[in-house]
Amino acid sequence: MAKSGTHSRWATSRAPNNSQIAEAEIIFASATSMEYVRTGLVAGLFVQAMCVWAADPEVLRPRVPNDQIGTARQLQNPLPPTPEMIAKGKALFEGKGFCRACHGQDGKGLTGPGIEPGSLAGPLPRDFTDKGWQVRRTDGELLWILKNGSPGTDMGPFIPLVVSEEEAWQLIHYIRSFGNSK
Repeated sequence: MAKSGTHSRWATSRAPNNSQIAEAEIIFASATSMEYVRTGLVAGLFVQAMCVWAADPEVLRPRVPNDQIGTARQLQNPLPPTPEMIAKGKALFEGKGFCRACHGQDGKGLTGPGIEPGSLAGPLPRDFTDKGWQVRRTDGELLWILKNGSPGTDMGPFIPLVVSEEEAWQLIHYIRSFGNSK
């Protein structure tokens, strides 16, 4: 994690452009140690800030393979983010999609009383209330994950086995609603 005293400098650095984001994600995804990421030269402060934003460095690493991420990021949710669509997504999240079983009713993943940090093996289910994660992942990336699973985690594919593509877009609207809380 970041050394104390440096957080405010990183947090106030200017926003990166798309090229810097892409370069930083490549470094971040291939880094073998957090020290390398913290001192990475490409995208400078942005790479450092990525380490500050998330408690788990895996949160910001793209799950979509490098050769497919450009295409995934271009996909946009064709459904409007209306209260009706969000409500349909919530019904799927809590019901047939069984997302709640891993991500929790509050969307925070497996957290809370009785779950000690480090007591579970492997990456924990994503915390959908994490604003840094919400900003970093596009709707197209989330759809890709629902179709293909999340490499490096226990999440498998859900389209078309559990939900249709249209239902997945509804789920994504509901997942986005967690980023508006707090």
